[in-house]
Amino acid sequence: MEEKETQQQKDEHYMRMALKEAVAAYDDGEIPVGAVIVCQDRIIARAHNLTETLHDVTAHAEMQVITAAENALGGKYLQGCTLYVTVEPCVMCAGAIGWAQLSRIVYGASDEKRGFSRFAPHALHPKATVTKGVLEAECRNLMQRFFKERR
Repeated sequence: MEEKETQQQKDEHYMRMALKEAVAAYDDGEIPVGAVIVCQDRIIARAHNLTETLHDVTAHAEMQVITAAENALGGKYLQGCTLYVTVEPCVMCAGAIGWAQLSRIVYGASDEKRGFSRFAPHALHPKATVTKGVLEAECRNLMQRFFKERR
């Protein structure tokens, strides 16, 4: 990435990578949530929902990408890393994000029904920062299209 690139431009770039993961989930019949973890301006892990594929309610995109990032770095803490995820994390994922000590969380669409900010606003690490609404319309539209097709 260029030095002159703004944080907003970087956030949009990495969210597009998370959206690619969400589309892969969509194509596999999974709820279309995608995630990437970035460390020092480099994607170190990418994942999407696998709950249907693995028959595992905990196989959310965030859980998958945290495990992959920890394996890539060889440790259980992700300080200095940023999580980009297309939909606001749920309470379960927010807990894992907090325990992994991710420094920054960037998400696209809010989740009023199950999002952590409503039910567990203090689940993240106390020093973590949150940026919401990055490419929100694209993230929300993919989710809405998925559920509309299934109803």
